[in-house]
Amino acid sequence: MHEGDHDGSLTRTYQEMVVTRMNIGIFGGTFDPPHIGHLLVASHVREALGLERMIFVPSSISPHKRGGAHTEPEHRLAMTRLAVAGAPHMEVSDVEIRRGGISYTIDTLRLLQGEHPGDELYLIIGMDNVADFGSWRDPEGILDVSRVVVMTRPGYKVPKREDRFVRRMEMCDVPEIEIASREIRRRVREGRSVRWMVTPEVEHFINQRGFYLTSGQ
Repeated sequence: MHEGDHDGSLTRTYQEMVVTRMNIGIFGGTFDPPHIGHLLVASHVREALGLERMIFVPSSISPHKRGGAHTEPEHRLAMTRLAVAGAPHMEVSDVEIRRGGISYTIDTLRLLQGEHPGDELYLIIGMDNVADFGSWRDPEGILDVSRVVVMTRPGYKVPKREDRFVRRMEMCDVPEIEIASREIRRRVREGRSVRWMVTPEVEHFINQRGFYLTSGQ
């Protein structure tokens, strides 16, 4: 191989890496069930930040919600897949459920970093997560492997930038959407409609499986 040909090959390889590098949003949660609000804010953040993809990551066991009963992980995963089916630029990862156990964000990010080498990961969190971010497992590591984006929420004050973690975070305003998974569960338990709160596919799945009919769910 001639010297010039070798240099050209290296140049093409570098150009291909630059072209294929993507900005990917990581949107984790219990998703019990996933609802229209999740889709709307995820879509808003993706467009606001210019992300090529948004990956929903249903938790196996959230370290912040270990006290309550939740629908089995495989069912929450199935509902989340149904919710985003056909949605442009959105997909679902089973990385936490496949791993099992407690879902620590830093572990998830490192696994996703290995699955998406060279891509920029954006961890999307709610304003209510900021106050206790310092108590998360390896918060410095989270900020090192991803860009942390905070979705503003009504009723929560924007944290002071003097905080050493907040200084490294980005704020993103999202529309106010009065839909919550717990409200959907309550409505199902009371025999009320959840149409327009979840996608038709998720509504059918809930009804077919008889989810949320008892107070323990």
